[in-house]
Amino acid sequence: MEITQSINLSGHTTIADVSETLIYLLRSNMENLINPDSIILFSPGEIEASDSVRLSLFLFQIIENVHMKNQEMQKINVTKLKYPPLILDLYYMLTSYPSPGIQDKTDRTKEEHSILGRAMQILYDNSIISGSTLRGNLKENDQELHISQTPLSLDDLTKIWNTFQDKPLRPSICYMVNTIRIESTREKDAKRVIECKLDKYVYEV
Repeated sequence: MEITQSINLSGHTTIADVSETLIYLLRSNMENLINPDSIILFSPGEIEASDSVRLSLFLFQIIENVHMKNQEMQKINVTKLKYPPLILDLYYMLTSYPSPGIQDKTDRTKEEHSILGRAMQILYDNSIISGSTLRGNLKENDQELHISQTPLSLDDLTKIWNTFQDKPLRPSICYMVNTIRIESTREKDAKRVIECKLDKYVYEV
């Protein structure tokens, strides 16, 4: 069978569309608490104290979903099959930051905790995302995102933060988003069976 590759590249933006969807969800529901522009998609290791960041979302791990790895080929038509999509689980870390305008350290920390608590509330209330909230090609492909909290031990969380040089550990929580589907561009011909042989006899189809 001949394997071909189609020119449809829409699937390559899927991860970026998921990240954009999460940022859009947070910004849309926190504008009464903090400036939406202070919610960013960025690594905590690259955020400086002088930045006006109040909440960051960081994609720190991408894993192929082993339970959905061996799927059947998808039928395009009677002569063409398409390889199954790549199924991924995305792991994000959500981190809050205090306002530099608040001098009292306790008040700064309380506000920092309130921001993180509100973000957690939003993700909990929107654990399944579909429809108009989806961004980019997710909406066109009718994908559905599932968000769940991923508990990390203090040791595992510290290991992540240790990769950020000279950055103190901040209040953070991790989430898994699944099931992310990246469509394959590979196709192959599926020739129609025109005859089959059983022992000495030949049957035409």
